[in-house]
Amino acid sequence: MSVFTYEKLLFTPAKPEADAIPTIFAFPNEYSIGITSLGYQVIWATLASRTDIQVSRLFTDIHEPLPAAPELLGFSISWELDYINIFKLLEFLEIPIWAKERNNNHPLVFGGGAVLTANPEPFAEFFDIILLGDGENLLENFINAYKQIRNAERKTKLLHLAKVPGVYVPSLYEVIYESPDGIIKSIQPITAEVPAQIEKQTYRGNILSASSVVTEKAAWENIYMVEVVRSCPEMCRFCLASYLTLPFRAAYLETSLIPAIERGLEITNRIGLLGASVTQHPEFNTLIDYLSQQKFDDIRLSIASVRANTVTEKLARTIAKRGTRSLTIAVESGSERIRKIINKKLENQEIEQAAVNAKAGGLTGLKLYGMVGIPGEEIEDLEETIGMMQALKKAAPGLRITLGCSTFVPKAHTPFQWFGVNSQAEKRIKHLEKKLRREGIEFRPESYNWSVIQALISRGDRRLSQLLELVRHYGDSLGSYRRAFKQLKGKLPELDFYIHENWSQEQILPWNHIIGPLPITTLQKHLTTATTYFQKNNQPTPNPLIP
Repeated sequence: MSVFTYEKLLFTPAKPEADAIPTIFAFPNEYSIGITSLGYQVIWATLASRTDIQVSRLFTDIHEPLPAAPELLGFSISWELDYINIFKLLEFLEIPIWAKERNNNHPLVFGGGAVLTANPEPFAEFFDIILLGDGENLLENFINAYKQIRNAERKTKLLHLAKVPGVYVPSLYEVIYESPDGIIKSIQPITAEVPAQIEKQTYRGNILSASSVVTEKAAWENIYMVEVVRSCPEMCRFCLASYLTLPFRAAYLETSLIPAIERGLEITNRIGLLGASVTQHPEFNTLIDYLSQQKFDDIRLSIASVRANTVTEKLARTIAKRGTRSLTIAVESGSERIRKIINKKLENQEIEQAAVNAKAGGLTGLKLYGMVGIPGEEIEDLEETIGMMQALKKAAPGLRITLGCSTFVPKAHTPFQWFGVNSQAEKRIKHLEKKLRREGIEFRPESYNWSVIQALISRGDRRLSQLLELVRHYGDSLGSYRRAFKQLKGKLPELDFYIHENWSQEQILPWNHIIGPLPITTLQKHLTTATTYFQKNNQPTPNPLIP
């Protein structure tokens, strides 16, 4: 029996017209992972609801019946390393992986998602078209523009589509370097017919996304997901989820959130509330009151990461009664100075109170997310994190407290995009692990090597396309990337240039031709504010980014 037969749809697919555009919409991973992506679900449902589109889904393990001659092939990308599976799917479909090698007989290959919107350049050579930003209006404008030139030559199609706001056609832009392994000299369109810069598209409505399909075959079995908020008002200076998705939007409670939840409860008893800062919805307490009704006692409720100072005993009690055992909060560091550097408006006392409230409300665990290698960090800051975890253990005895820890990775369109990865980060993760486990505190570090690879892709330019294609033949370890850099020596900068070097604010960044939510001058002001906290004990910490 096909996994598709287990699906419960929350929309009615349209019957395609006779001349509907044959389209494949792919997710470069297994079905169970792809169908759990709310973004993939929503875009697929949007395409399937149009009579002018005949859409088939494709995953790495299964697919629906595919058209013999697709005109459009789309990818939704949620995770950087999934690029390897893009190559595999293109080859499965007998489509050249390099955009320049495709002809009129091949579909236009487009992609979207946060990974591509932040910095599409490492993948630019593989896509004909990249959609930058929120899909609500962008996808419709893209499809309607394509229909206008559906029967034209490939070059004509690309030129026409490049004029649609938010539609980026990499082949129509030339990147010039100071030298083959030097910095970028300029990024210019090859014709005056296309804009010099492409603006990321932002949906500004307050009716947000909800699941279009529920299935027991998803990674989160039978879950119905509701987007409560989009972006985050806190604006931590390293955070892509905040800066790239500004402004902060909250779904209307009465006309969006509650009706969406009620639709989902008709087919499942598992609800997931999604967003970068769910509990900062302006009517979140009202939402919790609604979900606290006795008629919802049998539902299972999951909430994405919440802000520490919003964890009340009432919230903990409500979700504990509905199948949740623990909450997740991002604290980043136990050091007050580090939290000021990153604009994390949070006090240790608030974190301790969150632990106390979680236990009092019946939760059995509290998961904290921390980070090492934050710009300006000193070894003393790690000791303060250890002290904070010890204090939490004393404040809420019996509560299982876990610290997950990642390495700072610079992200495009954030104030910290000019910083490199701290070369001492791996040692600092091991230092925390040794100290915390000695205290009996569970510590779950993310792979430092994965962080390094993520930073490479996050800061990469177009020259990385040839490296990414080469690495797939070697494996996905950091050693494989080093091997590829060695083989391409002289054709692109060294590995450390992308990963560890701090970049000058005057330097042309790989994504300079892409307009994000905030101008670069604003990001620079936020960076300058952060560096005022780089002092410890009244001694200035050297900052290579500030004259």
